[in-house]
Amino acid sequence: MATTLTPGEIAAIVADHERARATATPIRRVTHVHPDMTIDDAYAIQRAWVDLQVAGGSTIIGHKIGLTSRAMQQAMNIDEPDFGALLDYMAVDTGASLTAADYVDPKLEVELAFVLGDRIDSPDVTVADVIAATDYVTPALELIDARSYRRDPDDGITRTVCDTISDNAANAGVVTGARRVEPGSIDLRWVAAIMKRNGIVEETGVAAGVLGDPVLGIVWLARRLHGFGVALEPGQIILAGSFTRPVDCRAGDEFHVDFGELGVITLDFR
Repeated sequence: MATTLTPGEIAAIVADHERARATATPIRRVTHVHPDMTIDDAYAIQRAWVDLQVAGGSTIIGHKIGLTSRAMQQAMNIDEPDFGALLDYMAVDTGASLTAADYVDPKLEVELAFVLGDRIDSPDVTVADVIAATDYVTPALELIDARSYRRDPDDGITRTVCDTISDNAANAGVVTGARRVEPGSIDLRWVAAIMKRNGIVEETGVAAGVLGDPVLGIVWLARRLHGFGVALEPGQIILAGSFTRPVDCRAGDEFHVDFGELGVITLDFR
């Protein structure tokens, strides 16, 4: 697979996505204009958008993995996850209050975040390597958003994996909890969470929903990024992938997500 878009086309798409993010106004999916674009094109768009953020003063603080469940991969007609970048302005702590109108179509997913103590840069990363390189694991929520319409209001077509990847894999924020655990101290596959919105249970899940073991998400990402010449760096936050479906966020919503022994994350939208 190779890129098919010109640098000028990529720059125009990046500008559209950034305008959509800044104004919380959705745009048409990239594949509406470029139906034959490739996944390589999508990642080229994503990298150019991240470069724009960095040029504007933002800092890359980590990475997210998406589409880790079998059901989501089948829905997107792919056989591997996707990934995006986490930027400093996206990070908030538990207890934060966000403004729903700042986002196009915000939703929350339940995840685990791995915070690295050592660099990971190898095409042959193993589970043991990830555990050894991880400083701690903490509960997290990923705030996802869609700067292009999830379903086009004109033709009714839903966006593809290329559209999602172009849109920084739909990432808009990361909320981290207060409890930290060493990755080898518990069986991360059995970490469970109960998500309540306004006191009503909306989602429950077990971390094994992420590729059978959330550590495998980090393994996959490290290998995939190595192919782009990118390493996972000390101090970075790596979101391992969601083990619940996304839940809509609306003005007035209050979220309470109970991770059992790993504590609670709260978040509200005004």
